[in-house]
Amino acid sequence: MTATAYAAGAVQIGGVIAGAPLVLGAMRQVRARAEGRAGAGILQPWRDLRKQLSKQSITPVGTTLIFAAAPLVLAATTLVIAAVAPLVATGSPLDGTADLFAVVGLLFVGTVALALGGIDTGTAFGGMGASRETVIAALVEPTILLSVFALSIPGGSSNLGALVANTLDHPGRVLSLSAVLAAAALVVVIIAETGRLPVDNPATHLELTMVHEAMVLEYAGPRLALVEWASAMRLTVLLALLANLFLPWGIAGGQPGVIAVAVGVVAIAVKVSVLAVLLASAEVFIAKLRLFRVPELLAGSFLLALLAVTAASFFTSRGGA
Repeated sequence: MTATAYAAGAVQIGGVIAGAPLVLGAMRQVRARAEGRAGAGILQPWRDLRKQLSKQSITPVGTTLIFAAAPLVLAATTLVIAAVAPLVATGSPLDGTADLFAVVGLLFVGTVALALGGIDTGTAFGGMGASRETVIAALVEPTILLSVFALSIPGGSSNLGALVANTLDHPGRVLSLSAVLAAAALVVVIIAETGRLPVDNPATHLELTMVHEAMVLEYAGPRLALVEWASAMRLTVLLALLANLFLPWGIAGGQPGVIAVAVGVVAIAVKVSVLAVLLASAEVFIAKLRLFRVPELLAGSFLLALLAVTAASFFTSRGGA
């Protein structure tokens, strides 16, 4: 393992930490422009974080250690995913731990931690948001597993770095039926996992429709800043994974040089920016679904993922025969 590989891992983590608020700001700015507003600028999320970090933390009466630990667990699990996932380069020092099941498990741990934090407050809105988030997570996590598992069947590995390398070696598989179905399912579940329209509206404060916001109503100051920062990082990492699993071109190889790492940083920044702009542009024309229709949407994405696994198994067995 070369020093450049360690540097690539450090750049990857630092890029997610610093760039996640910018991704969120770019999405808000695109929506503002599309709706005929000037917008607050791409740097506004950073200004909001700075303001929250300077405020005092408030702990509601009756809460336990769970309330205080939830933001830390959410941020920590997201940073671990950012460290092990193949975003800038494959073959990173932690590439061996970038297993599909481990990454999905870390996502679920962060979700459960925030839901427990909402329940720990003992408020009606916290419990309501947590119950809704649990229902969504119960349908999202299996779909992510099946979608990426469909890619692992022809690749012969559940390691994310190996999947990206396999796509680089066999670019034609990007246009296969199983890959198209898996990509469609992943787009839906990423929208649900990150609380975007039409599953949730991150800009609303209408209590009866909130999911994520209902769980964090009692947070303030640095804890709220950490929750919002971690949510932005989770969105950035999932968009980057979506881009590299299906369009991995530009990512540095197993023993990257300085130039290859620089190209990888530029490539993932461009791909995440394009996906963020497309998602924000689509949200302008999408209305939020009624809460009871969300499981139907997620069940449809699960069916797409299941069809992707079936198609991948069928064509792989035919190829092997």
